[in-house]
Amino acid sequence: MKILGINGSPRQNGTTAKLVQEILNASGTETELIHLGGKRISACIACLACAKDNVCVLKDDMVDLRDKLVEADALVIGGANYYSMLNALTHSFIERFYQFYHNNGTLMAGKPFVAVGTGGANGDSAAEQIKALLEYNRMEHFGAVSIQGALPCFSCGFGDTCEVSAIPHVFGQDTEVTPDIIPSLEKQPEVLAQARDLGRRLGERVQNGTSAS
Repeated sequence: MKILGINGSPRQNGTTAKLVQEILNASGTETELIHLGGKRISACIACLACAKDNVCVLKDDMVDLRDKLVEADALVIGGANYYSMLNALTHSFIERFYQFYHNNGTLMAGKPFVAVGTGGANGDSAAEQIKALLEYNRMEHFGAVSIQGALPCFSCGFGDTCEVSAIPHVFGQDTEVTPDIIPSLEKQPEVLAQARDLGRRLGERVQNGTSAS
């Protein structure tokens, strides 16, 4: 039994990756984490060539991921909130699941998944869009967890002076940028507990075939 984790953020050591990894660690079963950052994954081009055999004809890094996705017993997919939408890398990755949709769509149908969303204010919209896209492929939404990540304005070098900085919008006017206010997984123990509980229950699900309470 194996759970495959996908970090759809371009950052390999950011909040999204860490939260996906926590879920995997808590599962108590074999896992693998794949980072999409640095990979070449094109969006679906709607050519419908996959309709005959459920295999996408685009030759990019999705080719090497296809068998891992099919063989996994469950998925944990994390993405980031960009402009109140799922980031393009994660969206393109899930668009390519359309290759599994044809011929009665049995390759991924019923496979449980956990949606993980990260955002500067919160990751709800990213998690919700992951859920909607995978449910379109008749996969089973097992759970979701969202977390507040660090706004890019914290690290761009101009976050406390830029007129369009998101920091005042999220944290209030006249907010002083200090390490104390920068969100991290460690500063959100309730989210960490939720992620670990989801991981435990998902691990029991794939090992026993039933949902744990």
